[in-house]
Parts: sequence; C-alpha cells; structure tokens
Amino acid sequence: MACLQAARTLNLPDWYLGAGFLRNAIWDHLHAKKSMTPLNDVDVVYFDAGDTSLETEREIEARLRKLLPDVEWEVRNQARMHVRHGHQPYSSTTDGIAQWIEVPTCVGVRLEFDQNFTFTAPFGLGENWSLKVRVNPNNARPTIFQQRVEDKQWLTLWPELQILD
Repeated sequence: MACLQAARTLNLPDWYLGAGFLRNAIWDHLHAKKSMTPLNDVDVVYFDAGDTSLETEREIEARLRKLLPDVEWEVRNQARMHVRHGHQPYSSTTDGIAQWIEVPTCVGVRLEFDQNFTFTAPFGLGENWSLKVRVNPNNARPTIFQQRVEDKQWLTLWPELQILD
C-alpha cells in the first residue's frame, strides 16, 4: 500500500504500478506464502505524450525515492517506449503494458484518491490466477521469455507455475 500511496501523490497521467508488483502478489497468494516475495524493483508506468524525456522519468524516480527510499523505483513513460521496442506508437499506458514479454506480467494497479483500486490487464487476470505463464502473443519473443523465466527463477520461487510454450 505504501508504494501505491507514494505513486498516487505524484498524480501522473494514466499511471499504474505494473508487472511484478501485481503479478508476484497473486502468485505469492496462490502459493500460500507467509510473506511477499521481495521485488527487484517497483515499475511505475504512465503515459504523457507531451513530455517523453528520460530526464523527467529520472526526476519522478528521485521524488519517489524521497518518499520511500528503501524501494528501487523504475519509472517508464509508455509514450516513448514504442521507440525502444521498435513498435508503432502506443496509445495509452495499457497499450504499452499489452506489449510486455509474458501475459501474466501485462498487469497494473493504481490506488485512486477515493481509496478504490483501478486495474488494467489487457489479457485479463485469468492466467495470473491459473498459474499459467505464456509468451505474449502480441510480442512473441520466446528466447527472451525463456531467459526471463530462468533469470528470475520463477519456478524456484513459485514451483506450481506452468510455463507454456
């Protein structure tokens, strides 16, 4: 909650905490873990076509570090990420999230000022809750997919996962 509250204070356009922040929490719950798996970083994604500078992302990270210095923040404006990946321009944060490597990672959550949660999940949340992991059909890069599964040691951390080819 502290990460969601910190990100909310910045009032970024179309923002979410994405990827492992939500994915790992679901997998931890389904594996009945008593404590959450530590995150390598917390991914803050937003969409601002009017300012796609790396400097702005770094400034946002610095502001977040002041709020929660023990968190490794990674901020990415999805309005510029299409260039990095050689795609057509994204139309929103959700459109950018829909390009991530594996389907269960294509998720995000934010805390609204009324204390409600807003979720984005271009492929739905069904695969997260089923413990099935497959490569994103919209951005099929099976070699990178397999490397991420190994590097992140998902089957060690969550042995009930089913990695689909």
